[in-house]
Amino acid sequence: MAKSMTVRKGDKVRVIAGKDKGKEGKVLRSMPERQRVVVENVAMIKKATRPSQTNQQGGIIEMEGTIHVSNVMLICSSCGEPTRAARRREDGVRIRVCKKCGKDIDK
Repeated sequence: MAKSMTVRKGDKVRVIAGKDKGKEGKVLRSMPERQRVVVENVAMIKKATRPSQTNQQGGIIEMEGTIHVSNVMLICSSCGEPTRAARRREDGVRIRVCKKCGKDIDK
């Protein structure tokens, strides 16, 4: 069973551990079943690709790798600070709340 994560696709996050510590970026992909996220311009990897219809040349491309969700921290849209997220239920819908300023992260 996949565990729920406080970070979702489209969220702005800051990397708090690892070789890319301090970098900020948008979450491009979330993988709750593996507890990993793909953040733009973070954990860049080189991948060898064969020639295909979309990439006629083939060769080595650089792309974002995955990073464990515990190594990123959500940035609040209201206060702009990295924060933990609390959860609150409102009309059966789960809403994430900033622990620092107390405002809703989900709009």
